[in-house]
Amino acid sequence: MTRRLISTGSPFETAFGYSRAVIDGDLVFVSGTTGYDYVTMTLPEDAAEQARNIFRTLDAVLTEAGSSLSRVVRAQYFVTDRSYCEPVLTVFGEIRPAAGIYVIAGLLKPEMKIEIEVTARLTRP
Repeated sequence: MTRRLISTGSPFETAFGYSRAVIDGDLVFVSGTTGYDYVTMTLPEDAAEQARNIFRTLDAVLTEAGSSLSRVVRAQYFVTDRSYCEPVLTVFGEIRPAAGIYVIAGLLKPEMKIEIEVTARLTRP
């Protein structure tokens, strides 16, 4: 299988030289994703709404790649305040990927409260 790049069309991808996801072999590596609505390029103020936007983006990217949220094997959560942990920690439920959550000083822009990156397996036919 060849290496394939996936883009969401976010201006950050072009400006900072990265892909939203890279498929390599049977794995999908999804870059750190923040809570932007990439259609409107707006970022909600609420951390829970940012988390919902992140999971919508992750779901769309993984689907385009030929995978799904249920195929996630690793998740890394970055939050700028401990109180933002709750909206992200319950999403995977029974999938239970290997995961880490990190409370950090900040993200690229101060209004960004959560960033998540995941690794998933491709769906087998």
